Amino acid sequence: MKRPRPPLDSAQMEALALRYAERFATTRAKLAAYLHRKLRERGWAGEEGAAPRAVEELADKFAQRGYVNDRLYAEAKARDLTLRGYGSRRVDQALRVAGVGDADAGSAREVASEGAVDAALKFAARRRLGPYAQAVIEDPRARQRAIAAFLRAGHSFALAEAIVRLEPGAEPDRDDLAERR
Repeated sequence: MKRPRPPLDSAQMEALALRYAERFATTRAKLAAYLHRKLRERGWAGEEGAAPRAVEELADKFAQRGYVNDRLYAEAKARDLTLRGYGSRRVDQALRVAGVGDADAGSAREVASEGAVDAALKFAARRRLGPYAQAVIEDPRARQRAIAAFLRAGHSFALAEAIVRLEPGAEPDRDDLAERR
């Protein structure tokens, strides 16, 4: 039978935070959530009621040292999701889940906005829709399902509809698609 691990003190909590930050790209909020989870699992050996304050101080300290940087995390996440074919709404959702604030998410939103057409076309290629399809989607319900897939991936309705309506094999006019988004 496993013996329970001893409660955390501030030095052990800092060691856990450092290990987490070196292994994962993270934000202040995700680091704080991880430390709160560890405190729930193991308990706190310090002064009663000081644990939440210690977690926030440690997250602030790591942000000041540059171990976690919400703005850089947001930009990297936006580039990654855009390259994988996801739209700006999906990027915003991922940043909210990661706890990135509006001030740090601004440049990430620009990255997602600039790459919106390329991301939508990449999504269309992966799903074999629009110019990458085998045949034109004649069935209105099938067209609605294709547009709904674009919407779930975070793309705008106008852009999704424009891509789905393109003829198979047609060369997409990126300028026209950019105006539609």
